[in-house]
Amino acid sequence: MFDYVIVGGGSAGSVLAGRLSEDPSISVCLLEAGGPDTSALIHAPLGFAMAVPLGMFRWGYNTVPQKGLGGRKGFQPRGKVMGGSSSINAMVYTRGNRRDYDNWAALGNPGWAYKDVLPLFRRAENNECFGSTDYRGTGGPLNVAYLRSPSAINEAFIRACEQAGVPRNPDYNGERQFGVSPSQVTQKNGERFSAAKAYVTPHLNRKNLTVITRAHTNRLLFDGKRVVGVEYQHQGTARQLAARCEVLLCAGTFASPQILMLSGIGPATELRKHGISVMHELPGVGQNLHDHVTTVLIHRTSRTDATLGVSLRGGWALLKSLFEWRTKRTGWLTSNVAETQGFMSTEGNPDHPDIQLALCTAIVDDHNRKQHLGHGFSLHVTLMRPKSRGSVTLKSAKPSDEAIIDIGFLNDPHDLQTLIKGTEMAYDILQSSALTPFRGKLIHQLARDDPAQIAKYLRKHSDTEYHPVGTCKMGPDTDPMAVVDASLRVHGLQGLRVVDASVMPQVVTGNTNAPTMMIAEKAADMIRQRHPHADTPMAA
Repeated sequence: MFDYVIVGGGSAGSVLAGRLSEDPSISVCLLEAGGPDTSALIHAPLGFAMAVPLGMFRWGYNTVPQKGLGGRKGFQPRGKVMGGSSSINAMVYTRGNRRDYDNWAALGNPGWAYKDVLPLFRRAENNECFGSTDYRGTGGPLNVAYLRSPSAINEAFIRACEQAGVPRNPDYNGERQFGVSPSQVTQKNGERFSAAKAYVTPHLNRKNLTVITRAHTNRLLFDGKRVVGVEYQHQGTARQLAARCEVLLCAGTFASPQILMLSGIGPATELRKHGISVMHELPGVGQNLHDHVTTVLIHRTSRTDATLGVSLRGGWALLKSLFEWRTKRTGWLTSNVAETQGFMSTEGNPDHPDIQLALCTAIVDDHNRKQHLGHGFSLHVTLMRPKSRGSVTLKSAKPSDEAIIDIGFLNDPHDLQTLIKGTEMAYDILQSSALTPFRGKLIHQLARDDPAQIAKYLRKHSDTEYHPVGTCKMGPDTDPMAVVDASLRVHGLQGLRVVDASVMPQVVTGNTNAPTMMIAEKAADMIRQRHPHADTPMAA
């Protein structure tokens, strides 16, 4: 028996485990379905570009065929390892826009406005880029830095954006988001700095913290309307853990609603269809699924010195970089590939951009699953505030069966039209004179002035930017689709909170890893305030 049982050792679960176990009077058990994060393919930043396409350290989720993608299935990899997706992502540290959080509060979630969450972002980070400012923090567990060995193409791309009217911005996580900047990344000393490395690894010797890996959670355990523990599968055996205070569900946007439904919490019709007894009806479980849809424009280049690629010279460069990383922690292996970030508006609204750009220093086609000979660079063009919605439902009552994911990409006409405009703007940036020394032919041809052809291109070449959210939506009990309240407690139940990206009522303007960790920081505060003997102040 533990005070708190945390299901999922990803970005949110790692934060909760580290923060709650700061108080020696609180006992914490963290369950992670994947293994430990010991591989060099995790700690060498570029390793993710090899590991994810090969199926390592991840759940290989796919969506059902998507009408908006011309009947294609979408790819939805999520981390299955300590650190979760923070151990396999591109390490981009992006908080989102202040209006995102003000809107969360306006939807009936007090305490989630930008003024409320900014101190949590600042407390969590140790920012090497700017030091301590009104917007940035130092001394926190999560290290944020610039890339050690950025490519020369980044500065050319920033100048190209300036030529197209998108200004250089010193800090997209600061006072203003609009503009283009070098990527800020969760790295330290040339290595990935995941949530696990920041919040769990330094504290594995704490006597009040137990971490169990390769532990697949089957269901929650009840005493009436109170959740009192979990059942999980470990080494071929079903085991149980009891929670004195709370179970904290941090399994992610796909697995958290699945575990709830397998436990009898969710839409009654969906549960009965699979022979699951309804413990507590909540129609919103698994609903409100949405994600950033992105398309990619790929140019070939003759600049093999500035890009990664499949060539003799590129292979030799990687071999040299391996030695350089082992001895100096510099070189290509420190790249996150997505080396420059930009935020722009199709509506001329610099206060709340609706398109994110990510310049990648390689040919990245179909999640790097389609390989091309030669070198190139890719520009991800991502829709920030999609109106399309999908769902997560059950395939069966078996915990080993993956859930059914219908992401709903481009189902809403507004999403398609906005992404068409964003693609036109991105195309113009790529044609700017600053990129002339780097720019070769487009791998997938695009007719800049033909919206109908662009729409076809988007349906053929778009997919996830790896930011699914919303399936356990945060909101007041007057919202029939809300699953948790502003304290992240599941409506109508005791002893259970959901703490991960699934609680976001609307996706933020940017990458979701930093906001997910912020959500867990806030949850840790709320839990500690309610814990009967918690009197140890939160660490910096």
